[in-house]
Amino acid sequence: MTSKTIDLNRYIGTIPDWPKKGILFYDIMPLIADPAAFDAAVDALCADLNESDIDCVAAIEARGFIIGTAVARKLKAGFVPIRKKGKLPGQTESITYDLEYGADTLEVQRNAIKSGAKVLMVDDLLATGGTMGAACKLIEKIGGHVARVVFLVELADLGGREKIGDYKITSILSYE
Repeated sequence: MTSKTIDLNRYIGTIPDWPKKGILFYDIMPLIADPAAFDAAVDALCADLNESDIDCVAAIEARGFIIGTAVARKLKAGFVPIRKKGKLPGQTESITYDLEYGADTLEVQRNAIKSGAKVLMVDDLLATGGTMGAACKLIEKIGGHVARVVFLVELADLGGREKIGDYKITSILSYE
């Protein structure tokens, strides 16, 4: 999908062999560096949402925070950070999930949302879906209702959508 006035694909860079050999990294930094492109991307992510649909926006560090806070501001919603283990103060809830080569743990503050809150989950990129799947479960673990999941970029051939298929998913840009 592209904005009516801006082709957002033009602002996504690719970097071969990063962070390791054989991986093609999709770089959103040129998009967020351009005010008009960033604004168009946030508008596209919020296109069929309104303020009453969402109580808060939750996003995964680090690039997800950039996109998520802009989306939260546009929707006049609160923002909830989901971080790697040991990065949040206070009482936290955690979830450990499998990666391609190991495991990782995400945390959220236990009092970050009210029970039953409608949460919009946001991240910059959907690849294999493991991280977002875990983040959704984490939000539900603290009493939230995942209303929707949105991504700026989706790498469709990696099958991440199937891993988090229980939720309504939107991606703005898709690459094979």
